Amino acid sequence: MADLIYLDNSATTAVAPAVAEAMAPFYSNTYGNPSSLHVFGRKAYSAVAESRNTIAALLGIQPKEIVFTAGATEANNLAIIGGAFAAGNRKHIITTAIEHHAVLHSAEWLRTQEFDVTVLDVDPTGRIDPEDVERAIRPDTALVSIMTGNNEIGTLQPIDEVGRICRSHGVLLHTDAVQALGKVSLPIDAVDLLSISAHKFHGPKGVGLLFVRDGVKLVPILHGGGHERDRRSGTENVPGIVGLAAAARLAFEEQEAVSGKLRALRARLIDTVTRLPGTRLNGHPVESLPHIANFSFEAIEGESLVMKLDEHGIAVSTGSACSSPSLEPSHVLVAIGIPISMAHGSLRVSMGRDTTSQEIDAFLDVLPNVVTELRSISPFKVGG
Repeated sequence: MADLIYLDNSATTAVAPAVAEAMAPFYSNTYGNPSSLHVFGRKAYSAVAESRNTIAALLGIQPKEIVFTAGATEANNLAIIGGAFAAGNRKHIITTAIEHHAVLHSAEWLRTQEFDVTVLDVDPTGRIDPEDVERAIRPDTALVSIMTGNNEIGTLQPIDEVGRICRSHGVLLHTDAVQALGKVSLPIDAVDLLSISAHKFHGPKGVGLLFVRDGVKLVPILHGGGHERDRRSGTENVPGIVGLAAAARLAFEEQEAVSGKLRALRARLIDTVTRLPGTRLNGHPVESLPHIANFSFEAIEGESLVMKLDEHGIAVSTGSACSSPSLEPSHVLVAIGIPISMAHGSLRVSMGRDTTSQEIDAFLDVLPNVVTELRSISPFKVGG
């Protein structure tokens, strides 16, 4: 495994050793149910409470504003569906064409429940125009959902400005901040609801949270024992929550150094890869998450590129891991106007805290030969 190069950190990240160490006791010695009254339960309850306090302090929010979930998909569903149903007679939702499927499919499901959904277009770099948000808001608008930074192309959105618009109209704003934590400052003050997933910043899979600003009402989508202040029933994932807190602490401690390193590596990637004929950068060149670079290559299928790089021990992706089995072109790339043929030839390189300059060098050494090899057997030609 030492020779392998992992450049798919937007899909998931390795659990940091310090995070795994923090979680370990809660799989064996301290395994109680936090709702139990005996000593085993009390220890588990204390671990959850301490983790909640740690995360709240890092985010600058109140502990009671945290709802622990099974990940960002659940957090997004709770925010959008729960927020929509709590809005009474307001039956209108606004989102964008480049959101994660957990957001878009939640919004589409609301259509079946007699909600109206407006899907905003983005510019060729993937940015929304805040004025489009304001124009789309109606008296019956319940909620706006716009991601902080895109998981495929990395483009950052003007969430602070959108937040001011939503507040002026009394409309809730939700943001999927899954790719942002540990990379850029979170727009916590601008939003009412914010989703996070631990496995995107070197924490465990299967745990995340939804920030719910104090006073915001949600209708729960999971029913049971009334956990998380009656907002999300289900026995708490104690090891996962402990790992989420440990990973968040590490991400905040390292953010400045890691983000600086990743921005420099991203700049090198963009400069070198876009020199190849028939290649383009997808997303904003500057207003972007520091760890994601997405490219399209003429006359190449993205899946073939990923598989060929995998033969060289380099792990990358064509886009979102959640939709990778699909043969459909990325909805994000289609939304920013990439021709279907180029959208099929996309490659996402996503780095993490452990990515080295030497690994990027190795990737850049291999890529041109792989591109040349695949184009030599392609029925299509560059510029053709």
